Amino acid sequence: MKNWLKKITGVADLEAAALNAIHIRELEETTIQRLQIEKQQAEEAAMQAAKEEELAKLSLKDRATAKGEPWINVLDVKVNQENIRNGFFEMDWNSIFIKQLIFNGYGTDADPEEEIVDRWFRDIVYQMLGEEGLDTDRGAGYINVIPISKGKSEVS
Repeated sequence: MKNWLKKITGVADLEAAALNAIHIRELEETTIQRLQIEKQQAEEAAMQAAKEEELAKLSLKDRATAKGEPWINVLDVKVNQENIRNGFFEMDWNSIFIKQLIFNGYGTDADPEEEIVDRWFRDIVYQMLGEEGLDTDRGAGYINVIPISKGKSEVS
């Protein structure tokens, strides 16, 4: 009898409409939450793309430094044509590379960067000689380190 009364007075239709409205509201809230998440993801992707675009504009050294990565590069190699035993390497590095060398025992914070790199470079050369079966019990000769600018030196 109660359902019959609701039906003839229109209350049953109102209850059904209310339930439908609640269901629609729940769907809308779910959609809003999904759209907010998608918007946040799109904004993060746009920020990452902008960051990568800025990194792409940087030099390799600056890019590595911005990423917190050690970096070194040989810029130039010159050999004296009159005396093949004389020549130089011009190298460039970032401060993170120097910190890595210090951490691995090639120097201290008080040492000039050029000396730290020189120790590492000599070690690399002796390793290559040893791998080739050549005598590593020899003097390295005179090595002249000329600082060119912060993080750049000419080694001859």
